[in-house]
Amino acid sequence: MKEIGFDNEKYLKEQLSAILERVKMFDNKLYLEFGGKLLFDYHACRVLPGFDPNVKMRLLQQLKEKADIILCIYAGDIERRKVRSDFGITYDVDAFKLIDDLREWGIEITAVVITRFEDQPAVKIFKNKLERRGIRVYTHAFTKGYPTEVDVIVSDEGYGANEYIKTNNPLVIVTGPGPGSGKLATCLSQLYHDYRKGLKSGYAKFETFPIWNLPLKHPVNVAYEAATADIRDFNMIDSFHLEAYNKKVVNYNRDVEVFPVLKRILEKITGAASVYKSPTDMGVNRAGFGIIDDEVVRGASKQEVIRRFFRYRCEYAMGFLDKETVQRTELIMNELGIKPEDRRVVTLAREVASCAQQKGKGNEGVFCGAAIELSDSSIVTGKNSALMHASSSLILNAIKKLAKIPDNIHLLSPNVIESIREFKKNILSAKTVSLDLEETLIALSISATINSSAKVAMDKLKELKESQMHMTHIPTPGDEAGLRKLGINLTSEPNFSSKNLFLV
Repeated sequence: MKEIGFDNEKYLKEQLSAILERVKMFDNKLYLEFGGKLLFDYHACRVLPGFDPNVKMRLLQQLKEKADIILCIYAGDIERRKVRSDFGITYDVDAFKLIDDLREWGIEITAVVITRFEDQPAVKIFKNKLERRGIRVYTHAFTKGYPTEVDVIVSDEGYGANEYIKTNNPLVIVTGPGPGSGKLATCLSQLYHDYRKGLKSGYAKFETFPIWNLPLKHPVNVAYEAATADIRDFNMIDSFHLEAYNKKVVNYNRDVEVFPVLKRILEKITGAASVYKSPTDMGVNRAGFGIIDDEVVRGASKQEVIRRFFRYRCEYAMGFLDKETVQRTELIMNELGIKPEDRRVVTLAREVASCAQQKGKGNEGVFCGAAIELSDSSIVTGKNSALMHASSSLILNAIKKLAKIPDNIHLLSPNVIESIREFKKNILSAKTVSLDLEETLIALSISATINSSAKVAMDKLKELKESQMHMTHIPTPGDEAGLRKLGINLTSEPNFSSKNLFLV
């Protein structure tokens, strides 16, 4: 059984109460900036075992009669096709997905705001797609004078240049895919227009990490530093809170650094002293009160740091990141006293690859190993072959074990495998004909129609969700897509499965 370290119901009760209390502070109109993922918050799920990745949506469902939702997306992220790694989709596609997901929860988006818009062709196409499907879209340019010229920022040339977004409810949730989406600027722009209309609205921030009432070096907070190493975020003691209340709380560098400017902007907009004395004051975050087993949470957070280490090494090998990001994560691991081998599946995956290499000396090709930890803590391994990729053999081995099917019984019909290989070779002119995981899963579903063992094994695939897996090479697109759909937490070594630069 998976160890639980977080109580969702306790968290929901605390968070709902804190948000409603904050709404009452401001003329019954609050713009709440939602940091992190609104849906499918898998980072929180990994570091806080028991955390429901959609608990924020459950919160919104309780608030939906009182809330509007504004979705912000940075024009530059659309233009350069920035990818959300946990889904493997670009941010513009993620925006479409979020709108659909919200509708499934019975919640409609009020508007989409494209921030720092510069008339980019790709962004205009994105805007057209939304508007032609009946969704209101606003475009905001870069705020003139930001961040130093407060008199310009808080003027008709600054926030006043942005079109006002009409909302109807006392709570306005402002969210977006990832950091830098323009959520804060959108909130402040709305405040500026509200005060011009005589409405004394307010601003607050919903940010899950870092958790302010945990120690600075608590593994949960350190895991947040690892998760944001690529954008150079780091945690620190909120000096403003310490000075105002003589109490040590944790925040992160960008919020602390921008607070003096943000406070001046808020005071300029409202014409009165800010009700906030620190960036932590601005936050509405009760996640720390949902932790019910600190040791479980600490262990999970350390595993998340190792996971980030492997991910950054792979992204560096693929040219997406610089060396400093990898080095920062290595320093974080040293700080926590952990190493890559503390992830149980790592050593066994490496041993499988090494053994295959020893047996195949003199043969051309890359020898790949994989290992997965099942819910009973047992570990299953797999390796690549002329027939299939390492991830394919691993998943078949894992579901055979779960279904208690002997090793000598084949799940896939040889005719099906050969048919797929012939199709890839003779029709698609593929250079490699071994089956990746997506192809293997399709072959399994076909075999299940004529093979009762394959049917029993296929039904066990859902039990692999949230399992820990490691591979000695970077997964191919077909392997990665299959593993993502199965919900498996994968890490891999920064090695390529082929010497070819272009695979077809």
